[in-house]
Amino acid sequence: MILLVCGSFLPAVLAQETLWKEFTLEAARLVQQGKYPDAVDMAKRALEMAEETFGRDHPNVAISLNNLATLYRIQGKYGEAEDLYKQGLAIKEQNFGLDHPEVAISLNNLAGLYRAQGKYAEAEPLYERALGIREKSLTPNHPDLAQSLNNLGLLYKIQGRYAEAESLYKRALAIWEKASGWDDLNVATVLGNMAELYKEIGKTGEAERLGARARKIRSHVKR
Repeated sequence: MILLVCGSFLPAVLAQETLWKEFTLEAARLVQQGKYPDAVDMAKRALEMAEETFGRDHPNVAISLNNLATLYRIQGKYGEAEDLYKQGLAIKEQNFGLDHPEVAISLNNLAGLYRAQGKYAEAEPLYERALGIREKSLTPNHPDLAQSLNNLGLLYKIQGRYAEAESLYKRALAIWEKASGWDDLNVATVLGNMAELYKEIGKTGEAERLGARARKIRSHVKR
């Protein structure tokens, strides 16, 4: 009798998991089409399905919370986004521990939200913690490590900490060039950031050189 119940339960769970994935992918497609209200509705359905299927503390629920939070952030609904990012972070910390790469992803997202609001003092420790996790848990040339270096570099640049920002940008550039090649959009992004930094501190020649290289990469990739 127990076997019979388990056997009937499993297909139902798999069907719900399939629906959750479909809702998640559909929300992403709607974002690409610029249909943000529809994407929010679909992301909410995905979150409800995740909670019903996996339980409220499951990592897949954290994924859905993050997706919905990102949609709110794009729409400028920062309070709603912050609450959801924090919930997702707590779920990941509970499931994976405090020093897992998945936790770093949530820290990075929450820090980005604070940076967008000009809350630099709140963003800084989150970016630094995410970077520390990735330095410990990832290989030295992992693209996610470069992302953290670039993000923290952006924050330091905004704060006028130019030498620290430059050092982080250079590390990010070296990683992305090695991991993705010289004509990658991430390479163009950090080159553009470095160009802005050099422009601010008066290194106009270097700024122009890096900016031109970034534009060339973007033009090449678009073609």
